[in-house]
Amino acid sequence: MTGFSFERLFALLAKEWIQVRRDAMTLRILILIPIMQVFLFGYAINSDPKHLPTGLLSTDHSKYERTIVASLKNSGYFDIVPLQSEAEAEAGLAGGTLLFVIDIPPGFDRAVDRGEAPSILVDADATDPSAIGNATAALASLGADLQRDLPAIVRSSPQLQAFQFVVHARYNPEQLTVLNIVPGLICIILTFSTLFATTLSITKERERGTMENLLAMPIRPLEVMIAKITPYLAIGYAQAALVLIASALFFHMPIRGSIPLLLLALGLFMSGNLALGVTLSTISTNQMQATQLAQFTLMPSFLLSGFIFPFRGMPVWAQWAGEVFPITHAIRIVRGMLLKGNGWVEIVPDLWPIALFTGITVTVAVWFYKETLD
Repeated sequence: MTGFSFERLFALLAKEWIQVRRDAMTLRILILIPIMQVFLFGYAINSDPKHLPTGLLSTDHSKYERTIVASLKNSGYFDIVPLQSEAEAEAGLAGGTLLFVIDIPPGFDRAVDRGEAPSILVDADATDPSAIGNATAALASLGADLQRDLPAIVRSSPQLQAFQFVVHARYNPEQLTVLNIVPGLICIILTFSTLFATTLSITKERERGTMENLLAMPIRPLEVMIAKITPYLAIGYAQAALVLIASALFFHMPIRGSIPLLLLALGLFMSGNLALGVTLSTISTNQMQATQLAQFTLMPSFLLSGFIFPFRGMPVWAQWAGEVFPITHAIRIVRGMLLKGNGWVEIVPDLWPIALFTGITVTVAVWFYKETLD
């Protein structure tokens, strides 16, 4: 053996570069991941959400009300939606279509003119405190817009407030961050464990040389998928149970919804992730490539799901992209069921996208597995 040789080194470098160029998919993923990170963090992430859906309950439609509504709109935080009843307001808050409900009491103008400083009740969905924090703080400055319209007797008493907002933080009265993080963390843990487990399943069989034995068996692709998914589905349920028990014991997480319904929704969510993992495994040629595809899928789903950053703070295109990922809907379901006590009616709008995603991924996985058999 001779000493160090630049000639041998250059030959090895040429060989490695040829090998890298042959794995075109891995090379593309390595280039696309940092580009995706730059665009997501630069354009999609915003910790100061604006244009939050806000319901308005009012019967008088007075001049002071019009001033308040105009001030709310001009702040940029509130998109006002007129409501017809308190039942509609409750349904909007429970289903997540409204983040605020503003209730202006009857006789509001008369009470202001008399200097009675009436209260306007603001119900806020506090399941995600970071989404409503800045908007709630903006309410304190809106009283100044009404002072210009007050009668002289009220203006002459500067110590009197024209009116006051009374904010009622619903579902999370103390606005504890842990009550927002833990339900989302359940979905994050299940995504990691289920997606990566099955992402390596087919490629592992292929690299170990056992794929030929599997292909020689008289079994259907769907049977293979069910067999590979079922054990990890049971493991996922065990993980979810452990997190729920720990969060209830140590963080006093309320569990207000139906646990059987929650487990059903989580089972559908895990099935979609497991099927996606099988799909990525069937189209990958090796375990490294399968892992990179999983990472490429996980990053945008986490950032656009509303787990870390407020979903309403993202631009419209990012919200549309986030709606594609099942984890976005799963987080809403878990938060709604644990904190709000949501039932079947409230979770259906988020349950059917998960079911659709699961059906599509199962179909794609079976299709690609058929191609492998050919």
